[in-house]
Formats: sequence, structure tokens, C-alpha cells
Amino acid sequence: MKRIFKIAACLLAAAAMLPLASCGSRKSSGLVGAGATFPLPYYNMAFDAYKTATGVAVNYGAQGSGTGIRSLADRLVDFAGSDAFLNDEEMKSMPAVIHVPTCLGAAVLAYNLPGVKELRLTPQLLSDIYMGKLDMWSDPAIAAVNPGVALPDIKIFPVYRSDGSGTTYVFSHYLSQVSEEWAQEVGAGKALKWPAGMAAKGNPGVAGNIKQTEGAIGYIGSEYAFSAKIPMALMQNAAGNFVLPSTESISAAATGDIPEDTRVMITNSASEQAYPISCLTWLLAYQEQSYDGRTLEQAKALQDFLYWMIGPDAQAMTVKVHYAPLSPDMAAMAKARIASMTFNGQPVR
Repeated sequence: MKRIFKIAACLLAAAAMLPLASCGSRKSSGLVGAGATFPLPYYNMAFDAYKTATGVAVNYGAQGSGTGIRSLADRLVDFAGSDAFLNDEEMKSMPAVIHVPTCLGAAVLAYNLPGVKELRLTPQLLSDIYMGKLDMWSDPAIAAVNPGVALPDIKIFPVYRSDGSGTTYVFSHYLSQVSEEWAQEVGAGKALKWPAGMAAKGNPGVAGNIKQTEGAIGYIGSEYAFSAKIPMALMQNAAGNFVLPSTESISAAATGDIPEDTRVMITNSASEQAYPISCLTWLLAYQEQSYDGRTLEQAKALQDFLYWMIGPDAQAMTVKVHYAPLSPDMAAMAKARIASMTFNGQPVR
């Protein structure tokens, strides 16, 4: 019972970003993670299946990528979920961290426009909306790329994430690639000073605000738009085609070179079929597992779980909730990352 209370206390500390000293070493027969809300529908399904298959519970606090990374840095969790890879500076500030890609997804532009079943957006229109330069849906610039669509004469309400978010990083990274103005004035990051719009916490919060507000538009994981039955805009990609997010268009975005450590963004792909705001999402863990009194058994449990997540059973679940599976090459890279885990300098297995 004391062990259960200790785990619960650590999860609460992760959510509140309290110092690790308040928790001490975390020991459990299960696994604890925290982080990205973007892949949560897939993770919920996969983690439940893993418990059924192995008896090992995976407790995951979906607090956003930023909180997940901080929780890993503070050693409150076994692993973190993030839609943004650690940059070189972040990597230097922590012990060696491995990035294990688990699936591909997309940040879609969900909207609430009465009577509008299909909406097309260009990179410039999207940037102008979030810069606050376009404030009415009936604006001629929007109408020009939506011929024959009766756009309502109502105000635009862009919605953005209030919490530190990998989805925000993916979205703002994309805008920084396609808009010089955005790159100079706002930039890319997990948390930003937004020029316009209204804030909501987590992908579920953004989806809820869009569904409740006529004229709203916001970036969310595709599954949240599907489950909430919110329409999604067709985005113009780098080849000039207007594309909806799908398993095929998301997979097409990952056809370029992928580095061995898998730290890469796949936004604004040159592929003609690609949805342009596609991304990888990762589970992050320390490469050296003998820290804070952890045992070899804990290290093996984490490694077994990570192997399972990139295996056929877990990967087959991705398409059931509108994500895309890893390619064979990417799965092989992920396997090599997991195999590099050590305990007291020796391979975990």
C-alpha cells in the first residue's frame, strides 16, 4: 500500500512540477510515464493491450510534452511522451536520452463553420489567421481558395494550446517553415507568445473549444477531430495539392532521410501526397538505467515495454485510431535505440 501511495504522490508531483526530493526513488512493479496528449488515444489502447498480454500496468499522465520532459528530467517517471524531440541543448542538459518513435500522426486544422463541409487553407492563410491579420471567415483571401463555398460572415477564433505542448511545436515549426513573418515574429516552440486567439489546455481542451464555438479553428491531433466529429481543413502542401490527413498522406510525409537517432521533423514534406503538418511522436527514456536506486528488473521491464510498442501487435493498432504505423526502416532504427540501453554500463539484455 505504501508503494502505491508513493507512485501516486510522484504523479501528483509531476503534474505540479514539484521537486523530485519530495518523492524519493520510485520503485514499482508497473511502469509510469507522462507527457504528450497527442498520441493518447493510441497509447490508451496499446497500454491496455500490453497489460492484458503481460500483466504489467503502464500508468500514463497525459499532461503535455513539456511536462513529460520535465518529469523525466526530474526522474519522476520511467519514460516521457513527446511530439517534439529534445534539441542539442536539451540533450546536453540531461544524461543520455534515447528517442523511441511509436507512430506517426498529424496536427489537423479542425474548424466549426456552420454549413461548411469542405474548407481549403493555404500556408499563408493559416499564418495570417494565427497572426491575427485575418479576422473574418468571409474575407476575400479565404474565399479565393474556396470557390463555390458559402463562407459565413462570422469572426475567426483561432484556438491554441495554453500548456507546453509538442503539438504546438509541430504546428509552429511548420508555420516557421512556410512563413518568414511567422519565423521572425513568433517562431517555433512548445510554448509561445501568441499574436491572436484563445487558449485551451491539451488536445481535448482545444477540441472542446472548437466544438463549442462557431467560427473557431484550432490545431489538434487527428483522432480528436474524428472522435469529436469536427470537420478538418484540407491543407495545401509543398507540391501545391490540397490534402486531408489520412494514414496514407501522413505516411507519405515520412519518405525522406531519417537519422539513426530518429530526431527529425517531417513537416512540409516535398511529397505530392503528403499531409504537410505530419509528425512523429516519441517515448523518451534514459539510456543508462542504473540511477536513483533503480534495479535491473525495472530496466528490463522498461526495455521489454519499449520493444513491444514498436512490434507488430502495437503497430497494428495505430490505424484503428487514425495514426500511421512506423515503416520497417524506422522500426529497425527504434529497435537499435532500445537495444542501446544499459545498466551499470552493460547492455540491459
